[in-house]
Amino acid sequence: MTSGVQCRGVSQPLQRAITDFGADHPFRQISGKLEEHYGIDIPHETARRITELHGREVLESQVLDNARPSEAGQNCIVVETDGGMVPVVRSNPASPDKRKQKTLEWKELKLCVARELGSATPVYGGTFLGGVEEAGKHMYHCAHQAGLGCQTAVHSVGDGAPWIVNQVEQQFGQQGTYLIDFYHLSEYLGEAAKACSSDPAFWLTQQQANLKANRPAKVLEALWPYLEAVSVPDEKAPVRKARRYLKNRLDQVNYREAIEKGRPIGSGEIESAHRFVVQERLKKAGAWWAPQNIDPMLALRLIRINGQWDTYWEENARNEAA
Repeated sequence: MTSGVQCRGVSQPLQRAITDFGADHPFRQISGKLEEHYGIDIPHETARRITELHGREVLESQVLDNARPSEAGQNCIVVETDGGMVPVVRSNPASPDKRKQKTLEWKELKLCVARELGSATPVYGGTFLGGVEEAGKHMYHCAHQAGLGCQTAVHSVGDGAPWIVNQVEQQFGQQGTYLIDFYHLSEYLGEAAKACSSDPAFWLTQQQANLKANRPAKVLEALWPYLEAVSVPDEKAPVRKARRYLKNRLDQVNYREAIEKGRPIGSGEIESAHRFVVQERLKKAGAWWAPQNIDPMLALRLIRINGQWDTYWEENARNEAA
């Protein structure tokens, strides 16, 4: 059976099915899935156009909350943000050398998640082309959706990237605190441990205990005797790298308070989100994306994971009927 329609002529229910498949699977696989499940033959380029059309509509309809709340809100919101690399292809048709008309590279997509402390219902957001400022707006929007109020404590955990620290301060002011991911810091110390002790595992455990007890000075003292000579390059100086990383972030290692208040000291939630929100579609083997198509695809995946999929299609159906 052949549908016999062009992109704009496909029925709204069929567009939904196509977009549903397209948000998860390579476009070339959609034709087979439609034929298997619905007995309908759609060219993969039509499936691509429809999926990208709805991705752009979702993206263009996004309205990020930026109002400062007047109500107290939830007691604590946990916010995590991180960048992840996605494969990008850039075209340069003007190049006389056909081999150089396409350039493959990896660029950072910024993803965030926010939830009320203790809640199992997170809110996700993110951007590719929007940059740091736009990522901060998504961070605030997610926190707002998770219950941010004027008296809410915002607890953020991450790998210490300066842009994230700056955005937490810019978006949440005195309500926000930032904590270096305990396990990320432990990776630095784990590498240094090999040069600091004949029993690296025991040494690392000692330093982790010092960190959890808010004794970072003890960790710096333990690293000091084993600092590499200045002439040693950074890639061969794990002790220097660990000490510098910690020393530059002494205001971001208040683990004792976080533990006492039941707040996370690791950013595993955002790392996991990169896998099932971004990587499962945007980093499939052999896939390279035009930059302008990444945010629309991300928008499709975000509305589904945030529970807004049905709402979008209900509004779409009403607009089609109007």
